[in-house]
Amino acid sequence: MLVKKTNNKGTRTPISGFINKKILKSKCSQEEMVGFALIIIIVAVIMLIFLSLSLKNPTQTNVKSGEIDNFILGSLQYTTDCKTNQLFLNLRALVFECYTQAGEDDKCLDGRSYCQVLNTSLSKILENSWSVKTGSKYKGYALNINANENTILNITQGSPGVNYKESSQDFSRGGNNFIISFRVYED
Repeated sequence: MLVKKTNNKGTRTPISGFINKKILKSKCSQEEMVGFALIIIIVAVIMLIFLSLSLKNPTQTNVKSGEIDNFILGSLQYTTDCKTNQLFLNLRALVFECYTQAGEDDKCLDGRSYCQVLNTSLSKILENSWSVKTGSKYKGYALNINANENTILNITQGSPGVNYKESSQDFSRGGNNFIISFRVYED
């Protein structure tokens, strides 16, 4: 309960100690609010600095080996225009056929050899997917297909560099182990 006293004018006023405590408490609250506002302003300024730095220096995105993995796997599923016995062969089948090509009958119905179609198809896919023209993000690439330590196909474009990403995919068929390795040279 508040005790009040009467002043000279005959009106009641709160005790002066109570007023001082209330003023002190009010000042502390104001100081805390000002401090909180300063912290928010400082954090906002720091965030603006980081945002402006990230917008000023856009970094080039590097080719990740996952992208190269997906490229290799997707390319192997690409269906070519090489037709045999009413079927069109995909690149994976052409790799097998090119390696095991033995006689005159081992070619596409249009007379092209399996290895020729494999080379032509992969060259077109590489040119369309990994541009190495002047001003391009990529300086070059190298694709190698090997079977049991023997080279089936080697396609190289552009110039090699120090920075590169690579991946390889291996598979087997008929006791033969095949490895397709692909390396992309970056700027």
